Amino acid sequence: MKPAVIFLISTWYRKNEQSKRFIIFLTAGILSGAFGGVISGAITSTLDGAQGIRGWRWLFIVEGVATAGVSLFVHWTLLDYPHSSRGLSEERKLAQQRLMEDGIDQGDSKTQNTSIFILLLKALSNWRAWVLIPGYITLSGAGAISYFYPTLINDMGYTSTNAQCMTAPLGQLLVGNMIVGMVFFALTAAIRNYIARYVFLCFINMTLWTGGALALSFATTALASVTPDVRAIMLA
Repeated sequence: MKPAVIFLISTWYRKNEQSKRFIIFLTAGILSGAFGGVISGAITSTLDGAQGIRGWRWLFIVEGVATAGVSLFVHWTLLDYPHSSRGLSEERKLAQQRLMEDGIDQGDSKTQNTSIFILLLKALSNWRAWVLIPGYITLSGAGAISYFYPTLINDMGYTSTNAQCMTAPLGQLLVGNMIVGMVFFALTAAIRNYIARYVFLCFINMTLWTGGALALSFATTALASVTPDVRAIMLA
């Protein structure tokens, strides 16, 4: 979902407006992660053993069904490109003019029937991809620590269910920078005190989300001159 939303933002907003929109979108992700920890704890504790199914399996079932259900309405709520969005009139012209003044490629009808394989080759042959991808892979790799939050917190003495709930505060902070994150990553690896680790994880989380917004903003700005079809593949 994230690449699609990032691409959609890049097709509607000017370069200097995109960072704020990325922050808003990622903040929604942070809040969902915070409440998700509490909800996950409730699901695993209340449904564990129901119908002979373990709690963690119910977690996948409930969240999977909810996500699939919401996806049924997306087709009728998401806007298309500025030049082809139904329900808009004068707003189309304004949106297109704003993007044109900022040098953002809006595509044309000639590329609509282009083979996906040709678009993929164009994306892979663009030098910008090979500069941006390694940097973002590094950031995404660091973000994988979020999968280990319950395990690390569980070592503080909480049960597995309560450990899920304790992950909620980790998504509340959105300040700092990636250098601070590097320091706290090192501290988390070196210090065995689990209370201290919990504090370090909070700081790590804030630096990852802040860095993510900055990295995505830089990427879409760097790819502004790329046609939308190719840009969509590159962002993904």
